[in-house]
Amino acid sequence: MIRKPIVDAGPIVAYLDRNDSHHDWARSQFEQFNCFETCDAVLAEACARLAYGRIDQVRAVKLVTAGVLKLTFDLPSNISRAEWFMEKYADTPMDLADACLVIMTEKEKNSLIVTLDRNDFSTYRRNGRDVVPFISPKD
Repeated sequence: MIRKPIVDAGPIVAYLDRNDSHHDWARSQFEQFNCFETCDAVLAEACARLAYGRIDQVRAVKLVTAGVLKLTFDLPSNISRAEWFMEKYADTPMDLADACLVIMTEKEKNSLIVTLDRNDFSTYRRNGRDVVPFISPKD
């Protein structure tokens, strides 16, 4: 069964930062899935993390213009659900980007989140009790 890949900020940053400890893993994911869906919050987070690391954040935006990343999530129509998730997982805490990604998996059953956040995504549940499908590097 083919899975629709949805990417989190961590793999984007690791892919663009050759000094990141997960760079090789991220590069292999970008080679395997030559196109990812994601949301604006993930792109903003990736840009901020790249800027903090003194890496040109425009490189992340160029992944969108090149078609490698597709911004397919409509936050305004899902804001109440995102708020609900963020309140439910406040102790984790769940940020807006993670809430959007979980909602994306609810809307696309045949999806898979590509993330570095193994602990968080192991905790989150979609549709009430369903495990959120994800892959991450083994620590």
